[in-house]
Amino acid sequence: MHKELLILRHGKSDWNTDSSDFYRTLNNRGQRNAQQMGEWLDEQSLVPDLIICSPATRALTTAKIVNAAMGLSVDSIETDKSIYEANLSDLHQVLSNISNSVQRLLLVGHNPSFEYLVHHLAPNVTPAKNGNLMPTAALAYFQLDSQWSTLVGDAWVQRPKELHK
Repeated sequence: MHKELLILRHGKSDWNTDSSDFYRTLNNRGQRNAQQMGEWLDEQSLVPDLIICSPATRALTTAKIVNAAMGLSVDSIETDKSIYEANLSDLHQVLSNISNSVQRLLLVGHNPSFEYLVHHLAPNVTPAKNGNLMPTAALAYFQLDSQWSTLVGDAWVQRPKELHK
């Protein structure tokens, strides 16, 4: 049985605060897009077994909003500090530690690391019209083999601006 990996970049953050990068919050659009993506995941029957998230405020808030929109309990979110400011190797390490009992995983975190990972797993995925592969609140989908290691099939990116209103 194949595994499914969902990679969600956090929603748009609020740059009008004195907070450090780690504690930056979501702005209104970021909250709204996170809600939309959570509802869309639920409608598409892409509810994850597990959510692993960066502990940075904007990523964790995104995960909580998405989680609630899918009707999941807060217990389905785990944080992993290695996702914040991750490189490609860090993200591969996170994936290699996922239990084989998890069939669908949602990672919530940041660019540029998520964009690097998406491009690494699926170099032919088309960027948005503005050239960004993973703008804020974008979701990438991958089908992997049964061991969380190899891309085997479908890969696509869903962006908030492309959702049906």
